[in-house]
Amino acid sequence: MRVIFISCIIIMMLVSCHSFVKETLTYREEYKSEFLTDERSPLKQEDIEWLDFYPPNKQGIVKAKFVLTPESQNFELPTYSGITKTYRKWGEAYFKWGQDSARLSVYENIKLLSNPEYKDYLFLPFTDETTGITTYGGGRYIDLSKKDTEDGMITIDFNRCYNPYCAFSDGYNCPIPPAENFLPFKVEAGEKNFKGKHKTTH
Repeated sequence: MRVIFISCIIIMMLVSCHSFVKETLTYREEYKSEFLTDERSPLKQEDIEWLDFYPPNKQGIVKAKFVLTPESQNFELPTYSGITKTYRKWGEAYFKWGQDSARLSVYENIKLLSNPEYKDYLFLPFTDETTGITTYGGGRYIDLSKKDTEDGMITIDFNRCYNPYCAFSDGYNCPIPPAENFLPFKVEAGEKNFKGKHKTTH
């Protein structure tokens, strides 16, 4: 019976891993296709092959405690183009990455609150020890939803972190990740440096 039990556990783990990899790869194909439908996109069909990613990493999915910050005030977040965008800290996510304890702030875009389609949108920009080496020097982003935080927890899938448009071309207003969102370890998950030529216009 013990052998059968262990065998069942192994099979379940293999099925779960296969499902995770398939889901991650499907997400990446959808991500690539969005460049071809967004009229503001910096990339064309011939550029897509130069997108690069870490292999799917199941350790890159973390379950974090989420603490709301209702007293937070609006602030101006600078972008790489020099303008600012108005945000407010929605809450803080606390989690473990291996042996490291980490905290990331999650923000809401004030301008998007008036748009019914994006009123629940949350923005998580961050940098880590891969930034400027194997990943874009301006940091990476993760999209979240307020609905993801309703039970006081939030799941963050770093396999879905992506580069801002500034990683591909000049001419975009990409928010600079705040210093408080630097992770002092390597997040080897999600999108890597663009392997194509950086464009000067879009």
